[in-house]
Amino acid sequence: MLISCPDRPGIVAAVSHFLYEHGANIVSSDQYTMDPEGGMFFIRFEFDLNDMDRELPVLVEDFARVADRFQMKWHTFRASRKKRMAVFVSKEDHCLMELLWQWRAGELDAEIAMVISNHPDLRELVESFGIPYHHVPVTAETKAEAERKQMEIVADKADIIVLARYMQIISPKFIEQFPNRIINIHHSFLPAFVGGKPYAQAYNRGVKIIGATGHYVTEELDGGPIIEQDVQRVTHRDNVEDLKRIGRTIERVVLARAVKWHIEDRVIVHGNKTVVFN
Repeated sequence: MLISCPDRPGIVAAVSHFLYEHGANIVSSDQYTMDPEGGMFFIRFEFDLNDMDRELPVLVEDFARVADRFQMKWHTFRASRKKRMAVFVSKEDHCLMELLWQWRAGELDAEIAMVISNHPDLRELVESFGIPYHHVPVTAETKAEAERKQMEIVADKADIIVLARYMQIISPKFIEQFPNRIINIHHSFLPAFVGGKPYAQAYNRGVKIIGATGHYVTEELDGGPIIEQDVQRVTHRDNVEDLKRIGRTIERVVLARAVKWHIEDRVIVHGNKTVVFN
């Protein structure tokens, strides 16, 4: 259960008592307050419930009374239900491979339902994992039609979309279908170097640190809520190709972390920020 609401005394006590009354056993809880005096409060509960199929709908219906009392935004998720993931990719495979490796090792508790690409290059690689591969070419002239086809492929088959270095801008119409459920990896430490060729931008600026950012996709280019970031030191000796090589490792790790935390329901979006219970 993920909850966000205005902070005030009694929230934890009310939710804990409610869960106890409904026969739930709290396994773990984590909380954060922006400001005890008039700020926002966020909490994540993990709990067990006997006869889940029968009892959970009752619990969800009854919890509305508690939620109304505290002006809560809240969601419940069944940990046993694996989220279905569609991965969008272009030609570079490093972020995709990290997701596939972690998925095969059981470290990414999701179902990779499909991979969609605007290039045919990675078909053999993806299909070797037993995952369907869809090649949907995209040009400036066919972008709208290509996106329509992508939405048809994804419809009712994916809970989350991961842009694993998919080098195309997603339209507002597509984003509306998956609010806070499209995760992108941007190859810079946002908000620095938004847009194209961030490594070249970083080199021209003479930075000493490069990074990568996993974030939710919004209509603002590279401006969505940030889930995870990491950095690596570089020097004046590193050229653009060196920065790209170093950056690939950061990108794959950051994206995998962001995806993992999302599918484990550890992220609450508040405005253009996230609270991540990791």
